[in-house]
Amino acid sequence: MRHGSIPGASGRVRPLTLLGDPVLREPCAEVTDFGPALARLVEDMFATMYAAQGVGLAANQVGESLRVFVYDCEDDDDVRHVGHVVNPRLVEADGIEIRGPEGCLSLPGLEAGTPRFDHARVEGVDVQGDPVVIHGTGWFARCLQHECDHLEGRIYADRVTGWRHRKVMRQAAKAPWARTGV
Repeated sequence: MRHGSIPGASGRVRPLTLLGDPVLREPCAEVTDFGPALARLVEDMFATMYAAQGVGLAANQVGESLRVFVYDCEDDDDVRHVGHVVNPRLVEADGIEIRGPEGCLSLPGLEAGTPRFDHARVEGVDVQGDPVVIHGTGWFARCLQHECDHLEGRIYADRVTGWRHRKVMRQAAKAPWARTGV
C-alpha cells in the first residue's frame, strides 16, 4: 500500500467468510512474507470492509489464515483511526469493562451485548515490516479487541455468556447464511 493513497482503492472485494467456516475457528499463522502479496491482501481487505460497511476486518474473514487486520473506526471522541496491523499482539486491554452492542461481518445482521475493556493497545508491524503501536479507547478499543480475537480463532459470541450467548447462537443457526455445524 502506497503512503497517501486511499486504502482499498486498488483492492478487489473478496467474499466474506461466514460463521461455520473452519478458518474462523483456527488461530491464524504469523506473516513471514512481506512482499507484494501481503500489500495486495491488505488492499483487498480494505475494499471488502468498505463494501460491507464494516469498521474492521481480519484476514480470516476473507479466507486467509494470516495474522492481519484492517480498520477504519472512530473512538468515543469522534477521532477517526484508519490503518492495518500485521502480526498484531493485544498487549493491553484494561480500564472499565463495558457491555456494548457488537456485531461482525462474519455473522451478518446479528449483534449481542459483549463485554470489552474501554482501552486497548496493540503492537505489530505494517506491510513493510515497520513497527506500529496502536492505542484505542471506547469504540475503537472494542474494534481492536474484536479483530485480535478473530486472529486467535474466536468470535464476539464467545465472549457472551448465558441467555445472550444462547440467543445469538440460535439466531446464527436460523440465519439465511447459516452453515451446518454453527
